[in-house]
Amino acid sequence: MKSPVTTATYDGERTTSRTTPPARTTGAERTGRHRADARRGDADLMAIASFVAGLVGLLVFNVVLGPCALVLGATALARGTDRRFRALLGCALGCADLVLLAVLSLVQGTPSWHMSA
Repeated sequence: MKSPVTTATYDGERTTSRTTPPARTTGAERTGRHRADARRGDADLMAIASFVAGLVGLLVFNVVLGPCALVLGATALARGTDRRFRALLGCALGCADLVLLAVLSLVQGTPSWHMSA
């Protein structure tokens, strides 16, 4: 805990002394986890979510999971994730999801695809 700070001011005729109590510490300062660390941890989770969404999107719901993978990967990269390769891979898989959707839509002549023969 910080000690009190004493300040003295001189305003011509008199000198005043005032003791300031120490500033209160927040929970983040006590635990050692600051806002930047929390933000980077969130970015790491976004990178993992981007990868998983892109991977699952290759099989099902690529019209939804592809853009989600792109947005999560780009956001993770913008926030400075430690899992940079996983975020880039999530972005690549999100693009692959959308390309797969476009190819299957052109081949089948429908805006969506299905697994029936």
